[in-house]
Amino acid sequence: MNSKIVIVDSGSANLRSIEKALQKVGAETAVTDNQSVIAQAKGIIFPGVGAFEQAMTILKNKDLPIILRESIDAGIPFLGICLGLQLLFTGSEERKQADGSFAQGLDVLAGQVKRFPPGLPVPHVGWNQVLPRRGHPLFAGIPSGTYFYFTHSYFVEPQEEKVTLSVTDYNNCFTSAVAEKNLMGVQFHPEKSGPAGLRLLNNFLNIVKDPSLLKGEG
Repeated sequence: MNSKIVIVDSGSANLRSIEKALQKVGAETAVTDNQSVIAQAKGIIFPGVGAFEQAMTILKNKDLPIILRESIDAGIPFLGICLGLQLLFTGSEERKQADGSFAQGLDVLAGQVKRFPPGLPVPHVGWNQVLPRRGHPLFAGIPSGTYFYFTHSYFVEPQEEKVTLSVTDYNNCFTSAVAEKNLMGVQFHPEKSGPAGLRLLNNFLNIVKDPSLLKGEG
């Protein structure tokens, strides 16, 4: 069975570390920004680091937003990581426009990307606990309170609370993972999170092999 996972070359991520982690759990991978290859993927991982608006500009220059939305709409298991999670949302206050509006994201999920409030050290860097709000195959076998590795200054605020899959406490709780149907996203870096991160990536691989695991989600 072809269960190849495409890692989207968004032009703003350490792709090799994600590729190595996926290969470690037995995934067949391809790193690409080729629309035809992405369209044939059985699973998609969308990583990203850096500035929101710059990343969106790169995606548009590569003509990737349409194929990413089409793949999600087609039901392909999709996992956004770090900035890849944030880009799925409507927009980000990372850089407000002249008219006061937010920089626009892919708008697959309704909500905004916001900066941690003043008084908190930013970026939020290091190990922190992830607390799932509900059972989900992405977190199968991963106990609530497991530590994952974070590095970010902004967090997502979904418009609909049901989209939030897990929260993490950084003075106040923020959404650290989302899930809606075939679409999943995590703010932390599973590829830098040791055995727990490998387990999560293996869980995603299992979802790619058997999308019926998501039955009833969303």
